[in-house]
Amino acid sequence: MSTANFSSGGSHTKPFGELLCSPSLVGGLQQQLSICFLAVDILLSITAFAGNSLILVALHKESCLHPPSKLLYRCLATTDLLVGLVVQPLHAAYLISVVQEQWSLCRYAYYAVFITGSVLFLVSLMTMTAISVDRLLALMLGLRYKQIVTLKRTYIIVTTFWVFTLVASLCEIFYRRIILLYSRLVTSFCLIISLASYTKIFCTLRYHQAQVGDQQQSSQTKAQNMARFREAVYNALWVELALVVCYVPIYVLGIVITHTKKYSLLLVVTWEVTVTLLYFNSTLNPFLYCWKISEVRQAVKHTIRQTFC
Repeated sequence: MSTANFSSGGSHTKPFGELLCSPSLVGGLQQQLSICFLAVDILLSITAFAGNSLILVALHKESCLHPPSKLLYRCLATTDLLVGLVVQPLHAAYLISVVQEQWSLCRYAYYAVFITGSVLFLVSLMTMTAISVDRLLALMLGLRYKQIVTLKRTYIIVTTFWVFTLVASLCEIFYRRIILLYSRLVTSFCLIISLASYTKIFCTLRYHQAQVGDQQQSSQTKAQNMARFREAVYNALWVELALVVCYVPIYVLGIVITHTKKYSLLLVVTWEVTVTLLYFNSTLNPFLYCWKISEVRQAVKHTIRQTFC
């Protein structure tokens, strides 16, 4: 993922990803520690797949959410499901290859994890940004919102996310740093857009709240609408904050790796911990949906009753 110098009795330059499949760096990784990471990885894979499958079924049945908003949440749940179904099993294969010291398989597994993980993370981040913009448009457009933000246009936007990211991942075959550069560009852009959207939303909500305070009786309905909208905004913000919190450690570590000339086994272990935390986000999101979105919570309960009763 990052390139830096690796020195061990001499100096030579290799990508950090290659050194993660090198006996000189990870050969000393204790088998018990690798098995521990493997067990956690498998557990999170199962919970991410099961939880997000349940959320997708619930969203399919739920009819109260605005269809474009529901599509964005379905896209987010799909990326999380694919993390559990594809990325984490590949990461498990990487860990197994390290334990068995099959370095050729290790490189293929790591590269597959890097590409698929990057694609799904970036699509998730862009989807979360789209949700923040969707909430802003709902606030600013008022009655025109449902006319402008249509299901067809949302499908086009989501498809664009997938196409651009998949193309960038395919370009990685010919230019090994393209996905890294694309990730940095998209991450910066998405965080700026999300921050600007939520800042504008909360400033506007504060302004409307002041207006409602001046016209309390005549604006009771408006106040209720604002309260419901504020709740929807907080729901989306919780999910985005969870993604950011789970991503920040690996992002910071990536910067450290970029400026590190000597790698150690401790750095590898720290890397695995941050990767596990990032995977944990895919397991966490279904719980956040059920906790914060009452419509989804009711649909999940209904689905569980139908399945087991």
